[in-house]
Amino acid sequence: MRIIRAPSIGKAHELVVKMILEKGWLLRTEDAEATVEFEEIALQVDTPLAEPMTSPSSRFQQRFVEQYAKDLLHGSHASFEYDYHGRLFDWGERLVSDEKPVNVDQIAYIVEKLRSSPETRRAIAITWNPVIDEKLDDCPCLQLVQCVIREGKLDMRVIFRSNDMLTAAGANMYALVQLQKSIAGQLDVPCGTYTHISLVPHIYYIRDAHDIEPFC
Repeated sequence: MRIIRAPSIGKAHELVVKMILEKGWLLRTEDAEATVEFEEIALQVDTPLAEPMTSPSSRFQQRFVEQYAKDLLHGSHASFEYDYHGRLFDWGERLVSDEKPVNVDQIAYIVEKLRSSPETRRAIAITWNPVIDEKLDDCPCLQLVQCVIREGKLDMRVIFRSNDMLTAAGANMYALVQLQKSIAGQLDVPCGTYTHISLVPHIYYIRDAHDIEPFC
């Protein structure tokens, strides 16, 4: 696993794109998309709220990422095969327990778990739902969110099974840091580190050719 340390998520975005373009290898996906792929990467940011939170090279700038973060935190009326707000704040679609629909607010669980046991390692949320996702063409890339309180600060670690590091990762990181900020605010602690782990980072080098040049 490669580790990239950066002073902001915007800078981390720039560094990871350059690393993949310089050191990655070509792979055609199961959907016949041309990609440059790389080994597992962990982006570690000690000050996730520091500027720049978006890279000036990214296609998606402040207005877009703010809306994306709002949709993750509060939901959207748009129709998708899945959305991260539903998977984090209302997990359990199509599942039944004790003859009742499953509706789990995992973020509320994280807050209450950390409030009652600040030293816990169990404050996690997952997105994968096998009942749905094993049959979806477009299934969740984000898989797990973990929050811990260490040295009086809220650290967040996230794991992506696969991550488009050129066009999607910037908005992903921005929105998840806003989620970290929200959880920290509910617990009345400051934000600590943000660690973004991608198990299969990649770039669509033909589809998104116009978005590559600004990073170079």
